[in-house]
Formats: sequence, C-alpha cells, structure tokens
Amino acid sequence: MIHLEHLNLVVRDIPTALKFYQAIFPHWQIRGGGESTWHGVERNWVHFGDDYQYLTFNDDGDADNRDLTGHQVGLAHFAYATDDLDGVVRRLKAAGFEIAKPGMDDPYRRNVYFIDPDGYEVEFVEYLTDIPALRNRYD
Repeated sequence: MIHLEHLNLVVRDIPTALKFYQAIFPHWQIRGGGESTWHGVERNWVHFGDDYQYLTFNDDGDADNRDLTGHQVGLAHFAYATDDLDGVVRRLKAAGFEIAKPGMDDPYRRNVYFIDPDGYEVEFVEYLTDIPALRNRYD
C-alpha cells in the first residue's frame, strides 16, 4: 500500500499558515520543528499533523506563489476528503477565510476551494455515496 504521508510547503510565516490549517485540522498538532539552512538561506520549519499524516511548513518563502489563473508549471491545488464539509467551511470562515470558488453541482459529492495565506489552493470534497462508480463519475 502507498499513501501520501506529507506535503512540504514553503510559506512566508509559519504562524499565519498554522491559523489556516489548524482551522481545517483542529485535532492535529505540531509534531516537531527546528531550524535549518536550505541552499544558503536560514529557515524555520515545523511538522503539523497527526501520527500518520502531516504538513511541513518552511518559512523561507520570499515570492508569490504561482498565478492560479495562469498556465505556469507548478502545483494547481491539493485536496482533502472530509465527511463534514460544512464543518470545515464553518471553521475556516470563523478563522477569517472565505471560499475562493464553489465546487461543481453534483448529486454524489460536494466540494469547495479555499486559498491559503501563501496562495496554495486547497480543495475539500465530501462524498455523498460509497459507490465508486458514482463518486468517480467523469460525465
């Protein structure tokens, strides 16, 4: 079996990034952190997650993320599946973040997109069925 263990994100400010992701994952915690040098630049880093998955934040970001409306090579977005989309949206709104774009209208899933403080687009999807042929339709 293979599963995604972590994403390593370059951010401008770790506490600002944490505000967004702690709203999504209130049960996660800072697993560890420290200081390092990356290609001659000093940076702080933290691992934020649970015992099985986490996000790494490195605070040496010095430029804007890619233009999400453009066609540059780079990360378009990443997504999390949830069984409580309304709860995720409610927590993010309470933390001061708004939906960047609504998802598509589909009888078998609901989704929304948020932009984190460093310009990463994050999708959240709630599946309304356990039937793979309906969850994964492409029509």
